[in-house]
Amino acid sequence: MDVGDKRIGVAMSDPMEILASTLTVIERKRDGSEFEAILALVKERKVGRIVVGFPRSMDGSIGAQAQKTQAFAEALSKLTDIPIELSDEQLSTSMATDMMRSAGKNRQQIKARRDTAAAALILQWYLNEKAPQREFDAENIIQ
Repeated sequence: MDVGDKRIGVAMSDPMEILASTLTVIERKRDGSEFEAILALVKERKVGRIVVGFPRSMDGSIGAQAQKTQAFAEALSKLTDIPIELSDEQLSTSMATDMMRSAGKNRQQIKARRDTAAAALILQWYLNEKAPQREFDAENIIQ
C-alpha cells in the first residue's frame, strides 16, 4: 500500500509473489472507514501479508510522513493478525507519475492512477528484494 493523507493506493501480487499489479485506491476519511475497506480486501483476496510503503526522507531519516505511515501501520496491525511489513518507498509516487507521463497518460489519468501505480512499484521492489534466487528453466516455460 502507498498510504497518503487523502488516498491509499493498493496493489496485489500474484500467488507466486513474482509480479505486482495495481488494484484500487481507497479514499481516506476521518471516520477510519479505510481500515474496514482494507480488511475487506484482505479477506476477499485471502491476503497473507500486507506491505506498507515507508517514506523515509532522502537522507534516510524518519520524517513527519513516515511517522504518520508508521502510526497507520500500527493501527492496522491492531485490527488484523495478518503480518504487516514496512518497505522503503522512496520516490515511488514521482517515479509512477514519470512512467505514466512517458506512456502518454494525461494529467487526469495520472492523478486517478498514480497512488495505485506507486503501490505496485513499492510491492514490486519488495517482491524483488525478498524473492529467492530462481533458476531460469526455458524448457519448463516452453512446455
